[in-house]
Amino acid sequence: MIVVGLTGSIGMGKSTAAAMLRRMRLPLFDAAVLFPGVRTAEGGIDRSLLGRRVFGDPEALGRLERIIHPMVAAREKQFLARARARRKPIAVLDVPLLFESRGAARCDYVVVVSAPAMLQRQRVMRRPGMTDARFAMILKQQMPDAEKRRRADFVVPTGLDRKLSLRRLRAIIRLLRTGKPPSVSSGARAVNNHRRRGR
Repeated sequence: MIVVGLTGSIGMGKSTAAAMLRRMRLPLFDAAVLFPGVRTAEGGIDRSLLGRRVFGDPEALGRLERIIHPMVAAREKQFLARARARRKPIAVLDVPLLFESRGAARCDYVVVVSAPAMLQRQRVMRRPGMTDARFAMILKQQMPDAEKRRRADFVVPTGLDRKLSLRRLRAIIRLLRTGKPPSVSSGARAVNNHRRRGR
């Protein structure tokens, strides 16, 4: 089974990409849903609550990570075991801070969603409770988008056209299903070769 990591900086369109992959009937593990108290009445994730829970207080963030990370890891293992038992050829791990938490090592391939910085800012600033200072603080705690794109095996643009993003995702999944994914650039391979292992 191929394990694909899905990630991207705040406001890059990762949630939209995850929804597209679900519609392709791929098993998808969403690490964010394991944060208690951030669900909306409709069952989705309230980003403003999640953001307030995670960002802005390094000490609180450290305490939260020590509590949450083992839970996320256990649920993730259960998810992958179920997917393997059902003989799924591909499973997706939707993890916001995949590179920052060194989670890329658990993935065979990493897909990064990316959008222009101006569009990213517009998206994020529309969120309830967001301020310039808070946005700057969040960006400081995340790996720069350019570095994530450099480390990625695949990059999906989300700033132009939703149909283009869907076509790119479909093409990636099609390549992985054929068992002939394209080779990555030498720079990306140097970063990612530690996690190239057959599954």
